[in-house]
Amino acid sequence: MRIARHSSAVSAAILALPLSLGAQVIDLTVHNTGLAIGDKPRVNGLRINFRDRYLDRVNGVNVTIWSPYEPPTGVVNGFAIGLPATGAKAITGISVGALGVGAQNSIHGLGIGGAGVGAGGELRGIMLGGIGVGSGGGITGLSVGLIGVGSGGSMRGIHLGGVGVGSGGELTGISIGGIGAGAGGQLKGLAIGGIGVGAGSGFTGIGIGGIGVGSGGDATGLMVGGVGVGSGGLLKGIAIGGGGVGAPRIKGLAVGGLGVGGLDVNAIVLTAGYFKVQDRGRFDGIALSGINDVRGLQRGLTIGLFNYANELHGAQIGVINVSDNGGHRRVLPLVSVR
Repeated sequence: MRIARHSSAVSAAILALPLSLGAQVIDLTVHNTGLAIGDKPRVNGLRINFRDRYLDRVNGVNVTIWSPYEPPTGVVNGFAIGLPATGAKAITGISVGALGVGAQNSIHGLGIGGAGVGAGGELRGIMLGGIGVGSGGGITGLSVGLIGVGSGGSMRGIHLGGVGVGSGGELTGISIGGIGAGAGGQLKGLAIGGIGVGAGSGFTGIGIGGIGVGSGGDATGLMVGGVGVGSGGLLKGIAIGGGGVGAPRIKGLAVGGLGVGGLDVNAIVLTAGYFKVQDRGRFDGIALSGINDVRGLQRGLTIGLFNYANELHGAQIGVINVSDNGGHRRVLPLVSVR
């Protein structure tokens, strides 16, 4: 009799509309262990359902046709497979969706989505999205999106985005974006952007941008920008800008195709164009430029066609050398030392 009832239920399930599948359960489990077809809340084994509404926990394999009703419920430990999409409140293990994989809280493990992989909380592990990978909380591990990878929180690991990689918090590790890579907070590690690399509060590491590399705070390391490199704070290390390099404070080596500028510069400066230290600024180092314009104190060496220092306590080498120490202007050819 029991076998007959099961056969009847299977026949009804096959003939019913998809919406009715979620309302029926073919329970072939013993103490929740085994096979269940339908929206059975707890299963240890294989669970197959059209669309989850009452999911509590699956330890094993959860196969769904569509993403869960909102808000998603339940936890999947093992395999979450979507034909074409799947999701849960949290997934730990391997999750695969022909269209996509999503979780309200977190996905830990391997996530593969034809369109994308996303979570309202944390993504941790290897995440591969045909269009993109996104998280509201944070991403840790390897993430690859043909269009982009992004998170409202911090990101750590290796992140590759066809268009871009972006984090609302800290971005640490290797980040490569076809157009750009950026962080609202600190950016640490290797960052490469076809157009640019940017950090809201600070950069440490190697930054390479087709157009530029910039930071709202301090920037330390090797920074190369096709057009320019800039920092809102201290720029320390090696900075190379096809057009120019600029920051309030510069330490290390600054190379600008057209110019270099700062307020407090303690560096070796190389530019074919114009090197300028702002009013009441200071220069300590060596500058080789077409024009050296130190509007403050110079305690170093400038070499150029024209050299000017408001207060010179060093040396100038050039065609024309001008210094205004204490209002006593000196104009000399070739060499001026004060």
